[in-house]
Amino acid sequence: MNIYTQKQQWKLLLLASAILIGLLSLWYTNNLVKKLSEEERKKVQLWAEASKQLANISVEAGDISFSLMVLQDNNTVPAILTDESGNILSHINLDTAKVNDTQYVQEMLLQMKERHEPIEIAFANNQKNFIYYEDSGLLYQLRYYPYFQLAIIALFLLVSYLAFSTSRKAEQNQVWVGMAKETAHQLGTPLSSLMAWIEYFKSTAQDQNHVEELEKDVARLNTITERFSKIGSAPVLRKEDVYMVIENTISYIRSRTSSKVIFSLNKAQPHQVLAPLNIPLFEWVLENLFKNAVDAMDGEGKIDVMITDQLQFVYIDIADSGKGIPKSKFKTVFKPGYTSKTRGWGLGLSLSKRIVEEYHNGHIFVKNSEPNNGTTFRIVLKKQV
Repeated sequence: MNIYTQKQQWKLLLLASAILIGLLSLWYTNNLVKKLSEEERKKVQLWAEASKQLANISVEAGDISFSLMVLQDNNTVPAILTDESGNILSHINLDTAKVNDTQYVQEMLLQMKERHEPIEIAFANNQKNFIYYEDSGLLYQLRYYPYFQLAIIALFLLVSYLAFSTSRKAEQNQVWVGMAKETAHQLGTPLSSLMAWIEYFKSTAQDQNHVEELEKDVARLNTITERFSKIGSAPVLRKEDVYMVIENTISYIRSRTSSKVIFSLNKAQPHQVLAPLNIPLFEWVLENLFKNAVDAMDGEGKIDVMITDQLQFVYIDIADSGKGIPKSKFKTVFKPGYTSKTRGWGLGLSLSKRIVEEYHNGHIFVKNSEPNNGTTFRIVLKKQV
């Protein structure tokens, strides 16, 4: 299991824990709200029962002053008293700024009818009144409090995660840049020595073919050193022929790859395709993609490269006939540390993404892939920077 997979598992575990805590909080609060709602209804029922008893004992039927007296003890639960015909007789705990608005009171009555079943008051003369009520403001606040609480927690976690990720990324970038520049520095000394030896061999009766091959390898090491030295600094981009750059990279890879790997390079338009490039860095991207393709095909198969020149962009599609990539891994393959190989650090595609998107203002992604039917990577380059 690689480092990236372990990190993903920890993130999923933390997310699952947060969801579980949120659900438990909602469950507990909803139970509490339900109990308080039942208590409020019992209070209204108690007022109704007291009103009925007072009506049967102390007052004439139809006189509702007693009901209002009982309702006066309620200063939290909004309530409306109506007769059998639905006419509003009185109300309590409504918005004091709107109680004189008949339409507002009617709307509140409709709302209360939808919320709760009315409580009936039966008088001795068979007349009936009804009390409609709404949840108190406190109960409303308690009902929505857990959602507000979860939103605050989620916002806090998001800000913390972004801050942590930004800090960690900055630290990783510093380590990455420092390692790259130190590598370039360390390569400088043996390269200088090798170049001196080449000059010595040229002046002696050595086989010049061997010397030329040695020169090529030293030149390659110089290119690699230059690539590492450019990490962390803004590279110079120049208008380059994309077709020629890719063709040169293919020639280099082909000479160091099995003859069972077939390369093909095509472009949709016959004219020259130009785009702003830093050749050493962009060749690094191509080499990583080609090497990954060769590994995915186990050293036998076909790699097709298609260049498409659009008005503002250049599209480079690199397709292989290898094992393919699961759709769930299309983005994961570009994460540092991800690799399907038993050796290596899993930095090739991560580095390629950095070079294309940060240094060339382009985009690289998995265009499509099917198990055992190959993968196509697409590079998008802007023609103007």
